[in-house]
Amino acid sequence: MPSKSSASPVALATFLAFALLVAWDAGGADLRLAQLVGTPMGFPLRHDALLTTVFHSDGKTLAWLLAAGLLLAVKWPVGPWRRLRMAERWQLPLSMLAAVGAVTLIKRYSLTSCPWDLQAFGGVAAQVSHWRLGVADGGPGHCFPAGHASAAFGFVGGWFVWRRHVPRLAAAWLAAALAGGLVFGLAQQLRGAHFLSHTLWSAWVCWSTGWAVDALMHRTRRQPAPVVAAHAVQRPT
Repeated sequence: MPSKSSASPVALATFLAFALLVAWDAGGADLRLAQLVGTPMGFPLRHDALLTTVFHSDGKTLAWLLAAGLLLAVKWPVGPWRRLRMAERWQLPLSMLAAVGAVTLIKRYSLTSCPWDLQAFGGVAAQVSHWRLGVADGGPGHCFPAGHASAAFGFVGGWFVWRRHVPRLAAAWLAAALAGGLVFGLAQQLRGAHFLSHTLWSAWVCWSTGWAVDALMHRTRRQPAPVVAAHAVQRPT
């Protein structure tokens, strides 16, 4: 069980990442990066077969197959899964599903449109910061944060489980989840489906959700057992 001191670096890293993302948003680099691959007529790679199949639909399918594997491993653990308690085996798929759900919920209420919907790229929407909550940009919205990238970023919550038992696996797990999410996000950025900030915020939401799930699971396990009154256990004479 992590001590209070071991939670501090996680909190510091989470806050630092938040600050850097806010600075990235304030710098306005999203549009400049999008203009490297987008034109006033749109995004040439929007319907690219490799990006839409291998990195989008196939990638999403792979992510859900891996999530299904985590669910199966709850009942039939193999390899390092045998080192985990039942609650920890449940935590792996639950943290992934919770992270994807959190990103999906934010997207549902977001009024931010995708880059390919912006006037700068032949669309109808004006560019409005996603921080201007409740302000519509004239487009379809529901594009922030990056939902597709969360299919990979959602697995970052596994780091909180594995770090207590197999630190080397935890590091590899976290690296794979981050790399997968960045690849998914880059593919969508090339198509004009997302800005880089959409992908980075998706990673932050998934990480924070995984941290919250881990804290909740540990709080539940630390709950003291109910005290049974002595007279309740006495046998009748």
